[in-house]
Amino acid sequence: MTFVQIIDCRTSHFDDIDRLMDTWVEQTRGKRTATHAVVGKDHSDASHFIEIVEFPSYEEAMRNSSLPETDKIFREMVALCDEMPTFTDLDVVRDEGLNADTARRFFGTIAVAGELPPLDGLIAENYHDHDPANEQDTMGMDALRREVGMWRSGFDFEFAIEDQIAQGDRVSTRWVWSGTHTGEFMGLPPSGAKVSMTGNTTHRFGEHGKIVEAWWEYDRLGLMAQLGVLDALER
Repeated sequence: MTFVQIIDCRTSHFDDIDRLMDTWVEQTRGKRTATHAVVGKDHSDASHFIEIVEFPSYEEAMRNSSLPETDKIFREMVALCDEMPTFTDLDVVRDEGLNADTARRFFGTIAVAGELPPLDGLIAENYHDHDPANEQDTMGMDALRREVGMWRSGFDFEFAIEDQIAQGDRVSTRWVWSGTHTGEFMGLPPSGAKVSMTGNTTHRFGEHGKIVEAWWEYDRLGLMAQLGVLDALER
């Protein structure tokens, strides 16, 4: 579950704190687990600032807090505040923007080279997959891993995200898939062919922020043509 920490601070030395945050960003490059941060100034009180920091989970936030650089910067920040800053920890239960980011991470995760990473941070155990190319729907995370594994064993591939629309608990993603035919796929021996196809996936998200359902539409016929299947059928 995505986690957000809110830091409430009063200071007459904001420029110094701002430079301090730049230092922290530089010193923790490649180590920090924060994925997004926003700093806001109170419109009616120039000494009142709030920073909102987003993490993939509470555990990742705690790992970030344990960095020596974070501890050092925090102590220096407290010294610049007019009073002790306060912290509010929030588990995010709904965020359409985060859902869109999770959908993007899903496509990146299933296309990553090497062993397929765990999907439990993205996919619910009761996941329901609708793919018109399959005779029946795919049910559950294990079944999804097998389906993804079929594609990964046949191709080295990647997704390019063209558009995303988020509304309520749904995210619709228009993508372009590009791959190299490196292994057996649906009985076809590896050909080394460079292939691509367009498609669209609509994901439905649960209250926990994980994907619980998906509907796929893609140009599988065009893919088969690029692999020479249609030419073989015509002969």
